[in-house]
Amino acid sequence: MPQTPQKTIVLIGPAYPYRGGNALFMSHLYEALDPHFRVHFINYTLLYPSLLFPGTTQFDQSQTMTKRIPSERLLSSVNPVSWWRVASRIKELKPDLVAFDWWNPFFGPSHYAVSALLGREYRDKILFITENVISHEARAIDTVLTNLGLRNASSFLTLSGQVANDVQKFSGAKPIYRSELPVFGEFYAQTALQTSNDEAKKQFGFSPDDDVLLFFGYVRKYKGLDTLLRAMPQIVKNNPQAKLLIAGEFYDDPKPYHDLIRDLALGPHVTMINRFIPNEEVARFYAACDVVMLPYRSATQSGILGIAYGFERPVIISNVGGLAESVNEGKTGFVVPPESPEALAEAVQKFYAQKPTTDYAAYVREKAHNNAFAKIHEIFAEVLG
Repeated sequence: MPQTPQKTIVLIGPAYPYRGGNALFMSHLYEALDPHFRVHFINYTLLYPSLLFPGTTQFDQSQTMTKRIPSERLLSSVNPVSWWRVASRIKELKPDLVAFDWWNPFFGPSHYAVSALLGREYRDKILFITENVISHEARAIDTVLTNLGLRNASSFLTLSGQVANDVQKFSGAKPIYRSELPVFGEFYAQTALQTSNDEAKKQFGFSPDDDVLLFFGYVRKYKGLDTLLRAMPQIVKNNPQAKLLIAGEFYDDPKPYHDLIRDLALGPHVTMINRFIPNEEVARFYAACDVVMLPYRSATQSGILGIAYGFERPVIISNVGGLAESVNEGKTGFVVPPESPEALAEAVQKFYAQKPTTDYAAYVREKAHNNAFAKIHEIFAEVLG
């Protein structure tokens, strides 16, 4: 009996040589779908113009463990000629589904143009994977750009319940499917077992008896590092061995954060590394810590949480967006109200009080094992019908 031919999917999004959570997620998605479908990946020639990018570089400068997938770099976010070329290339490939990665209204014009240029033939074949609906630092124009960018979607795939709720404002009666981010830590774990907790602490100047909290990833106001710093005096009062390790490039001016550390006399308890952390270094930061802190003011979901779970580290997070959906209270972490230094300090105290009798790592392993991303190919099969 002849086999049913595999269906073809075109994915449009960032991948290597770009860095960051979006590129990592889309690379994982390609690898999850590739055994089940014919997958073609259209990558960017230009993601953000340099003037609009707050960091030092958009490109992955890691020396090892870089996830590289086959991709065709065709799409510029700002060049209309490339939009026409991408649409023409998609038509050549004759896919059964075109899936756009959406996370920022800045891409509204390019995504609208490509999806519109595909014409009526693809009217029911356009899926938008909405990592975020409107950016964390939204402006008035963002709703207009989001309406434009998502206009031609025939269905949506969201990665948290909060985003599923948010996208309803733009989806009308169109289907909305649900999954979640993968456990990214498995990507970085190649070096995880080479560094013990004590050895990793020593690399950062900590003693084996220190209790290390990790804040990881680029720094912007919405991530709430200032709230965490304001919690540190009470955390240290409760636990004089507490140390905060901050690792990531500052997209905000770092001076107010340094001023907070000085004014709160936190110098002996805070280690700050203000730079992008390449892949080959990630494992030692997680090896050094006991718990990962996500004191966000706003969020949908977080790749940092996925990395933490990959390294079997529990989390303390703010109850914003879809973050709480990924935490089993008192087992894989603790959920606190946003912008509350007092609640953060209390949660850290609870975490260490329970630590002798709670196998956080076992609970995290169980949570990671049940991650919905493992079955994301089934969702795509359902979308394809």
